[in-house]
Amino acid sequence: MTDAAPIQNASDLTRYIETRYHQTHREQLPVLAELAAKVERVHAGHERAPKGLRELLRQMIGELEVHMKKEELILFPAIRAGGTPGLAHPIAVMRADHDDHGRAIAAIAQLTYNLELPEGACGTWTRLYAGLAEFITDLTSHIRLENEVLFPQFDQVNHTDT
Repeated sequence: MTDAAPIQNASDLTRYIETRYHQTHREQLPVLAELAAKVERVHAGHERAPKGLRELLRQMIGELEVHMKKEELILFPAIRAGGTPGLAHPIAVMRADHDDHGRAIAAIAQLTYNLELPEGACGTWTRLYAGLAEFITDLTSHIRLENEVLFPQFDQVNHTDT
């Protein structure tokens, strides 16, 4: 997506994150999990088959959905209300979740040999790794936007609520 994130306005930024990233992840992950299931099933005997990738992606679907719901129902409404005191804890929880998502990305890299396709990979395997590359780029950008742009806007508020 080529549109720029509205980084100067926290309320607009939360809406941007919901439409650009949350919606996108909800579309990406189920498709990737199904592609992974097919590749694992069809190429079960191949030494480079990403064994366990479908299960990892299914787990990520659940974890990301919970994470995004916490943002959509708790954190983002509080930010839109002006960043009331008490944001330190929800932001800390989101940052911890982001660390978990980073570990999941590392696990994807390990299972897929850093998204390196084996010689002669089929179209499904190729689509899977291309989709994973896009998902990882999106998730990394999403996390960076929150950790480095959105959350620091509330550091001052967070220091006054202890």
